[in-house]
Formats: sequence, structure tokens, C-alpha cells
Amino acid sequence: MPIFIGIDPGSRITGYGVIQSEGMEHRYITCGSLKLPTTSIDERLRVIFNSIHAIMSEFKPNEAAIEQVFMHQNPGAALKLGQARGAAIVAIAHHNISVAEYSARQIKQSVVGYGAAAKDQVQHMIRCLLNLKKTPEPDAADALAVAICHAQTKRGIHHLVGVKGSMRRGRLR
Repeated sequence: MPIFIGIDPGSRITGYGVIQSEGMEHRYITCGSLKLPTTSIDERLRVIFNSIHAIMSEFKPNEAAIEQVFMHQNPGAALKLGQARGAAIVAIAHHNISVAEYSARQIKQSVVGYGAAAKDQVQHMIRCLLNLKKTPEPDAADALAVAICHAQTKRGIHHLVGVKGSMRRGRLR
């Protein structure tokens, strides 16, 4: 069964989640939130890189996904978020794994069935989908949602490959 890692990047807290997935069955492996130091941005980025690198080394995922940057009203916050994403992506790329990107709306749609779902709805669905005894922290739940979204997207693509017919102008013939 392939192992998926999902990352919910942040400049103050970065969530990670690792699952094993086969078809519609998802199995929880681990998750957590990296609470980053309030020191300089370079120290935060170092913590993100080293922590994601260690998680990759320990759990050896086959697939990786990360949440895309959404537009902030504050350009400085968007830049810091982009840097956090970059540190996580480089840590994953160091293990020769490509990184898929999904918008927050795509992730919520995939997990909750509603693209504008609230954080508590995502947490609840993650708890149900992975049969967890307790609800994960919001950033960890978001990261698990990223991993599930990617696993389900990959399943859908593989399913379509087996469909007979050809695609023409977006329709199956």
C-alpha cells in the first residue's frame, strides 16, 4: 500500500500527516504540528526543512502533497507562507519525490464534500475517515486532509486509466 504525506504549511505552525492508502481505504500512520520558534525566519525555515526531512526519512512516503498558497491581504504574510512551503518542498524533493499541490477548496471538497468547510468540519471528517479515537489538532488535521485528497486524486486518475475509450474535447467517447 502506498504511503502519502500531506503538508499544511505555515510560518508559525506547519502541519504534517502521513497515511497509507489503497483505493478508498485510508490508514492513519502519524500526524503532528511543528510549532515554529518565534525567532528569525531563517531559523523557522531550518526547523521546517529538518523536521520534514526527518519525517520523510522515518516513514518513507511514496507520494507527497502540499496546500497551495492562497492570497493574503498582507503581502508580508504571503511571502512568509511561500517561504515555509518552499522549505517543506525542498525537504521532500531531497528524497526524490515530486510534490502535488492542491488549493484549500479542493482539499475541503475532497474530504468534507464542501469546498468552504470550516476547520472543525475538516477535523471531524478526518477523525471519521481515519477512525481516530481523538480529534487531531487543526493543522495536523488539515495536513491529513491534504494527504487524503492526494490519495483520492491518484485513485481517480488510476481508475480513469483503466476506462476503455478515448478522451476528446473533455468527453469520454
